[in-house]
Formats: sequence, structure tokens, C-alpha cells
Amino acid sequence: MAGAFYPADPEELARTVDELLAKAAPQAGHDAPVALVVPHAGYMYSGGVAAHAYALLKGRKYERVVVISPSHVDAFGFAAIYDGDAYSTPLGTVPVDKAFAARLARSGAGLQLSDRGHQTRGERGEHALEVQLPFLQRALGEFRLVPIVMGDQRYEACRAVGVALGKAIEGGGETLIIASSDLSHFHRYEDAVRLDRRVLKAIGVWDYSTMARNFELNVWEACGGGPIVAAMIAAERLGARQVRLLKYANSGDVTGDRSQVVGYAAVAFFRPAKTASDGDGAAHAGPWLRPEEQRELLWLARKSVETAVRERRLYEGPAPRWPALLEDRGAFVTLKRHGQLRGCIGYVFPVKPLYLTVRDVAAMAAVRDERFPPVTTKELDELEYEVSVLSPLRRVLSVEEIVVGRHGLVVKRGDREGLLLPQVASEQRWDRRTFLEQTCLKAGLPPGAWRDPETDIFRFTAFVFDERQTVSAAPQTSRPAPRPASSRAPASRPF
Repeated sequence: MAGAFYPADPEELARTVDELLAKAAPQAGHDAPVALVVPHAGYMYSGGVAAHAYALLKGRKYERVVVISPSHVDAFGFAAIYDGDAYSTPLGTVPVDKAFAARLARSGAGLQLSDRGHQTRGERGEHALEVQLPFLQRALGEFRLVPIVMGDQRYEACRAVGVALGKAIEGGGETLIIASSDLSHFHRYEDAVRLDRRVLKAIGVWDYSTMARNFELNVWEACGGGPIVAAMIAAERLGARQVRLLKYANSGDVTGDRSQVVGYAAVAFFRPAKTASDGDGAAHAGPWLRPEEQRELLWLARKSVETAVRERRLYEGPAPRWPALLEDRGAFVTLKRHGQLRGCIGYVFPVKPLYLTVRDVAAMAAVRDERFPPVTTKELDELEYEVSVLSPLRRVLSVEEIVVGRHGLVVKRGDREGLLLPQVASEQRWDRRTFLEQTCLKAGLPPGAWRDPETDIFRFTAFVFDERQTVSAAPQTSRPAPRPASSRAPASRPF
């Protein structure tokens, strides 16, 4: 890629990189990063953003650097750890840490020693890994390289790479992990910023589960989404708990052409400065929904159910005026009749704005919950509505973190996945172990599967409200007041 993505002349390349690094003064207050997310476009487009990540490395020493790249030009179904001796740039040769690469490949799980994705195929080669090297050469000097190109970016493949890296690095010398990724591609400036903010928000609260799911669904965009997820999984297992967005921009900020832009971000992951309880942290921070916003969602849930049952179609109405309801959020709608469950369906992941999520899952709870027959028109006036708005998901590092009544759980192993809302454990008066076992059973797994290291447990909180409390607490709005529920009102819980 020399002469295309970056200068081919060694002196010009060194000068270009040094000038970019000089303009990106490092932010103080953190130790050496465990992992970085760095863009991989041509230096004239993304070099200024990339420099904000690499400026953190000046004056530091790493024994090795693992660079994880997507595959743009070669299709294969595994993660290829380069089996050659070195990578070279106009600034010199970077040796591959072959012993570490071999140890990593022995972990199996979709990692192989191979030149797939590394060598030129046809007329062009892979740029996403190579363009990181001149920055590393100028910022670090000498280091050994572990080059990985991911041909498969599904969650299980990302998890395999992340877990293997965490095990191989732990206690094996100072290692930096770099995920090479741009963000959204070829949208209008304003649309690109909106799309990229979703990804950056998930990174900021360490919700790689949602990221991986939404990348696979093509709801969110990042051409190196898999490397980002893998790097976050590895960094988490190496003790990183803190995230800092160093710089965000897109190609429109450089060229002035805002018609079709590509997004870039530099992100760093750090170990905490001191030992502290992770608690719920930023992963569960979020605003309370105001009474009028709760009323709007409850009205919308009822309207959606009535439209689905009476007219057999999805309710179509105007978007609400409150910004909180326009944010992408996961949510569940629970229907009860005379205090008994009548349907409950939700989106775990934030794939749509909150108001559309509530609209969709309310209708599905009424007519598609396979545990019950569809709601009839005679039942509509007897239904009670409860909405649970979910926080982002965070992997449970120790089951002692789980607080029954506060946390909901998602258990995932392979293609098996189950969820229970926090209020379920309270209503059933379960202890922590029973809650874990019941969530495993919900996933179709043995009750003790939560102990299996191949099982991931994610926790979340839910902001829960129903009609009774919003009728008594909310001021009048333009919407009709929802009917009071006859069942008890569950306690609202902050994110």
C-alpha cells in the first residue's frame, strides 16, 4: 500500500507520521492502554484521527503488538494469524512473534496459522493491517508483531479470538492490542454521524454483545466491527474497565464533501487506575423516563395492541416529540389480564428507536407470544400494560456482581440464548443461584451451564413502569390517559 494509502518514500513517510503525531497531543491521566481502536483509511483521510491513538504510545514500550484486521479482499471462514516471518514498510521490517503466533493458533476455535488475508490476492492486498505499521514504527520503535486477519466476524468467531488472546497474553509480557476499523461508509454527513454515535455509545458502555448482534444484522456499521469486538473481549479479560474516545471525525471533515462520507474513531481501553468495584458503571447509566414519556409509551403500547387485534396491522403514527423516545433502546412489553401474564415479548438489543420498539413488541406480545392464544377483542379492555426499558448489556465478570431484583440476565452459549427480566426474580423470590439456573433453562441449556467457561452471562437493568403509577404521577398530555391497571405497580428501577 506504500504510495497509495501512505507515502512510499521513507523520509516523507516518517515526516508525515511525525507531524500527525505532533498535532495529536496525548491526553494525560491514564496508564498505558491495553487496546486501541484505530481507523485504516488513507492517511490523508484518517491519519489525523489515528494519530490520537498512537500519540498515547510515545515513550512507552511494548514487547509485542497484536493487530486485528478485517479482510477486504479475501474470503475465508477463520481468523488467519500470519505464518510468515515479517511485515515490511518503507520504514523497515517488523518481525512476527512466531512463538506467540504458534501458541495462539494452538488454542483452536477458528484461529489458524495462514497467509490468507495477508498476501496479495489478484491486483490488491489487504490494507487495513499494513497501514497501522508506520505509526507503530514511529511511536514505539522496536516491537514484535502478531498480525491477525479475520475472515469471519460473527460473534462466536470474535469471542474465540478475544478469549484466546486474553489467555495467551496474560502473564506473557507487555502486549498491546489494536483493532483496525473504520465506521460507517458512504452516507450523508448527518446520517453517518448518527450511525457512528450508536457504535461509539456501545463501545463507551462496553456493550460488545449488542455491537456484534447489530453488526450481523447490518443495523450498525463498522468494517472492522469483528476486530473491535474481539479486542474488547480480550481487553476485558486482561483487566481493562475504562474506555476513552480520543477522537471522532469523518472524511467530510477533511475534504469538505459531505455527500458520501466514511467515519473514523480513535478509542483507547485502560485498566483502572486503582482497584475499585466495577458496579454497574457507565454500562447501566441512563436517564429516568419522565412521567409524560412513560405515558406516551404506555399509550403507544395500548394503541399498538388494539390496532393489531382489531385491524390486524401495525399501528402507524407520528414520531413523539421527546428525544429520549427517539434513542435506540431495547424494551419489553408485558401484558396481564386480571393480574395474570397474558403475553410478554421484547427486543433485547437496541435495534430501533424506543418508541418503535415498544410499538412492535406490544403488538407481538398480543398476537405472537406462542405461550398464549392471540388476544381477542373482548379482552382488550381488561389488559394491563407494563413496559421495561433495558440498559446496555455488560458481561458478568463474577456472579457476585448480580443483584437479584436489580439485574436482569442474558445467558448465551453458542447459538443458545435466554433472558429473564429483573422483576421475574423478585416476583418468584429466587436467590442468585436459582436465577442463574432458571435463565440457563430459558436458554435451553442445563441449569448448571452458567458455570461453564464457554457460557457468557450478561447483566442489565430495566426501567419498569405500568399504567397505575403513570396515571397518578403524570401531568396531562395530548394523548388520552391510559386505563389504570388492577395489578400492583412494580417499582421503577433506574438504569
